[in-house]
Amino acid sequence: MNAIEIRNLTKNFGAKQAVNGLNMTVPEGAIYGFIGENGSGKSTTEKIICGLIHESGGTVKLFGKPHTDGDIRADMGVLIEAPGCFGGLSVWNNMMLQAANLRIENAEQEVIKTLKLVRMEGAAGNKYKNCSLGMKQRVGIAMALLGSPRLLVLDEPINGLDADGMRIMREVLTDITKSGATVVISSHVLGELEKIATHYGIIKGGRMLCEMTADELEASCRTYTALQAKDMSRAKNVLGSKFSRVQEDEAGYLRVYDEVRTEDVVKHLYNNGIVVTEIKTDKIGLEEYYIDLMKEAKK
Repeated sequence: MNAIEIRNLTKNFGAKQAVNGLNMTVPEGAIYGFIGENGSGKSTTEKIICGLIHESGGTVKLFGKPHTDGDIRADMGVLIEAPGCFGGLSVWNNMMLQAANLRIENAEQEVIKTLKLVRMEGAAGNKYKNCSLGMKQRVGIAMALLGSPRLLVLDEPINGLDADGMRIMREVLTDITKSGATVVISSHVLGELEKIATHYGIIKGGRMLCEMTADELEASCRTYTALQAKDMSRAKNVLGSKFSRVQEDEAGYLRVYDEVRTEDVVKHLYNNGIVVTEIKTDKIGLEEYYIDLMKEAKK
């Protein structure tokens, strides 16, 4: 079963169309990376899924039922923009207020379990306003997790975190899906998203450009040979005369994207009197794939 099925979704704000005929499929148990530029319609789509705003047209189903179904709505956890916490209250008291709001039985045990899941059990007595950004993000996720929802929708939960905060967040999200939950997560930190996502949806201008699994992304990402030489300018011209796509990357390496053997690249440069000082093979990641896709979409 799919956790989310969206067909021909539209949303208009006056004369502006924020979402334009969007289709989206999120399998149950997935970590779905929802990617797009600012203003592409990500947050609007997430808010429609969560019932925070109403769609102008199209259908949204959650676990096979309309997204307006009361039982389904009770099975969702949401963190969009910022957690709704009181700064002067402790993490524990904020969690207990949310548990009361959700009418959760055995609230104390549920809060203890949830704080432990997000690695915040040792900071339960801290005032929320004194928590670091990473801690606040984890509190927000903990609040969304109260009641063990089947579907979790997170808008930019890893932006602004340090390396350790990102590592903890990856562990938390992976643990959540092990219990059978489905996670939809939007983020601009694509390198981190690539480490945990099982599925991707890339949106532009309110339309879904493509959806794919992590394995399909891996198969779609081009391999390349990267090198440095003593005379980089001449090396680029020589390589360009033989191979169809040669470009210099931000790290100062020349990349040859043709499917060729490394030794053939070295041999061609050597025959033209160019000494290679470093060479390696690699594959583009999610971030470069996304950037290339955006460039193609603008043509």
